[in-house]
Amino acid sequence: LVPAGCYMMGRSDGESDEFPPHEQCIAQPFWIDKTEVTNQAYGSYGWWSLPDQPREVVNVDEAGEFCRQRGARLPTEVEWEYAARGPESLVYPWGNVFIEDGATYGNNSGSQTGFVGAYPKGASWVGALDMSGNVWEWTSSAYVPYPYQASQAESTSTTTYRVLRGG
Repeated sequence: LVPAGCYMMGRSDGESDEFPPHEQCIAQPFWIDKTEVTNQAYGSYGWWSLPDQPREVVNVDEAGEFCRQRGARLPTEVEWEYAARGPESLVYPWGNVFIEDGATYGNNSGSQTGFVGAYPKGASWVGALDMSGNVWEWTSSAYVPYPYQASQAESTSTTTYRVLRGG
């Protein structure tokens, strides 16, 4: 459960599409999965992937439908970032300094997808894992310039680019 609260979305020292930093507030608590959806939970895996690895090669419509079948939904970009960075607006889910045993990434994974939840030191302030590293995660938000305005970003159009996070 992610409680209501505010944080600074974006960064002044990040990529060009991450600024300007601006305050976002979450009015209602919401739920987010503790880990990425595994191949086993999704119901398919094969010789290239294992049951405990995150499901890959799923488009935003497939991800959204999987959520709906579970009685859930994809998080918005604001929700995802708040769950990852928290009210302190951390750079990484665990803090402001990168730690090698906080996430699955190229140097510790042989450039392969890792098992979900393999790095508990990388937990966010609400206990969510794998929010940095491993695979990109879909949000329901359209890719729009900051400062973020929900009225623009929460379009249901299927012709707009969607925001990916994590990865």
